[in-house]
Amino acid sequence: MNRSRILVIEDNQDSMTFISDILVSLKYVVLQAADGEQGVAMAAAEHPDLILMDLSLPRLDGWSATRRIKADPALQHIPIIALTAHAMIGDRQRALAAGCDDYVSKPINLSELASKLAHYLS
Repeated sequence: MNRSRILVIEDNQDSMTFISDILVSLKYVVLQAADGEQGVAMAAAEHPDLILMDLSLPRLDGWSATRRIKADPALQHIPIIALTAHAMIGDRQRALAAGCDDYVSKPINLSELASKLAHYLS
């Protein structure tokens, strides 16, 4: 049984519930953070297997939170997948430049997300 731990950093409660329900149905353990600062702190404390990062976050945006996590030698190996409604031309490249390993635009395509999770957690 898959018990990989995924940290979801998302400020919208409806999105958090939706994403968490999907991950639980796929047998992942879900950790939750509601803003970028809490997400960075939880990543350091919990060392999740993967992070799903919203980019539009309060207190510390997802771009900055990603840069902080990737700058920490103890955390930089953790794959970060940007989950965002930022789906304009250039946003994917911006997310990757900030340190995200991959990118999924909202609304989330469930098969695409499941495939990316399987890839990074295999």
